[in-house]
Amino acid sequence: MTSQNQTVQQQGTHHWVITVELPGRAMQTLYGTYTPPAGATRHDVFLAIKNDLAQQSPEMARANVVFFALELNQL
Repeated sequence: MTSQNQTVQQQGTHHWVITVELPGRAMQTLYGTYTPPAGATRHDVFLAIKNDLAQQSPEMARANVVFFALELNQL
């Protein structure tokens, strides 16, 4: 087997999935990876992800969270 040098995109330490809904208007599921700062809580990460979502899609800033998952990003 030969070794190849490949550029691998850096991933965060945790994988997250969030689904938000504006009832009767829109629903959106997003996912990604995140590396929380030292001492951060699950709630801190939730708020950071929700705030980022609001910055990217201002119309979803007040959406209801239907689902949220945060897990270590390793197998």
